[in-house]
Amino acid sequence: MTERTGQPSERSPLPEKAATSETAEEASMAAEAVPAGPAPGASADGTAPPPASGGAPSEDGPGGRGPTDVLVQPPPPALSPPRPVGARRIWPRSFEDRLTSPLPGVRAMARLAREGAMRPIGEALAEEIPKLPFAPGPIPDPGTDTVSVTWAGHASWVVRIGGLTVLTDPVWSRKILGTPARITPVGVAWQDLPKVDAVVISHNHYDHLDAPTLRRLPRSTPLFVPAGLGAWCRKRGFTTVTELDWWEGAELPAAEGSSGAETGRGARVRFDFVPAHHWSKRSLTDTCRSLWGGWILTDPQGQRVYFAGDTGYGHWFREIGRRYSGIDLALMPIGAYDPRWMLRPVHTDPEEAVLACQDVGARRMAPMHWSTFLLSGEPPLEPLTRVRAAWRKAERPREDLWDLPVGASRVLEPA
Repeated sequence: MTERTGQPSERSPLPEKAATSETAEEASMAAEAVPAGPAPGASADGTAPPPASGGAPSEDGPGGRGPTDVLVQPPPPALSPPRPVGARRIWPRSFEDRLTSPLPGVRAMARLAREGAMRPIGEALAEEIPKLPFAPGPIPDPGTDTVSVTWAGHASWVVRIGGLTVLTDPVWSRKILGTPARITPVGVAWQDLPKVDAVVISHNHYDHLDAPTLRRLPRSTPLFVPAGLGAWCRKRGFTTVTELDWWEGAELPAAEGSSGAETGRGARVRFDFVPAHHWSKRSLTDTCRSLWGGWILTDPQGQRVYFAGDTGYGHWFREIGRRYSGIDLALMPIGAYDPRWMLRPVHTDPEEAVLACQDVGARRMAPMHWSTFLLSGEPPLEPLTRVRAAWRKAERPREDLWDLPVGASRVLEPA
């Protein structure tokens, strides 16, 4: 049965006169947006405004705030009931109303062509690419009650959670459309992967949704994808495709032996789709026809991993942290940010990634979305240098920054 659905009440309003992109995918993957003002209702830095005062009237008169006023934060809404896995749904034709910044138009692309700033200078490439961290090792087998992550490169992770093996935005191809070949090898050989129990996709850009990699999977592999992307997956033979809107979740049974089982249901791993400041496009005619976002993976014990996907910095991070408390690890993008006038709305730089990690309340952060494909103009090693400096400046414990080499792993021990 097909269900018609959508959540207009949760949508972020579209800025006035937002233009759709007139470029091909090759340009859209690198030059993804132009700067814009903050989302409606947000402050100048893109964050949500403070909650309204809930105290008694003050001496300052109407609208003033005296010393006895108390700021009241409303409780977060309950998580949505889990959606049926594999259910077919009907979505709006476009998700353009979810944009928080306009898409690039002709003027932006003309400026980009004049400046030619979407690739690092040759000297940086020759000097820094050989120094990029690459240290492949065995994938941990942490058991059913422990979480581990292995960075395969770019936004591709092997997440072991609840005894399941989950791939995020799997790209095992050497080259993707419109982009030079990867500058570091894939950190995990495909034949070394455990059985893949599920895949989560953040959005449909070619460096996150790679058809040649997905073809390597059994067609029965459960795919969790943004709203509007199910038809693309089913067309390629996948039989268990779950499309979710923002703030919706679905569940899979955890591996046998997992603790934290609920009475009568068994232990479950939950997959929640959350907002991101980004967009979608795969061809000249499908701009924003599918949604974009990140994923919260929660094991039966309540351990949480946040995969941010591809995103700029903005107000959504605080709301994600409010609704999903106790995030243990945030997988955050730190690269593909230069030039800022073009990429700020859709790609966090290292400093913004650290700020976003704080906004969602995550204890640990693992950087990603760098050291793999050359999508923008910053030197290859700069994201790592800057994220380490930003972490120190934020006075976060050094051991909680998991700045892994491509191919390396880390185990999240139970609390």
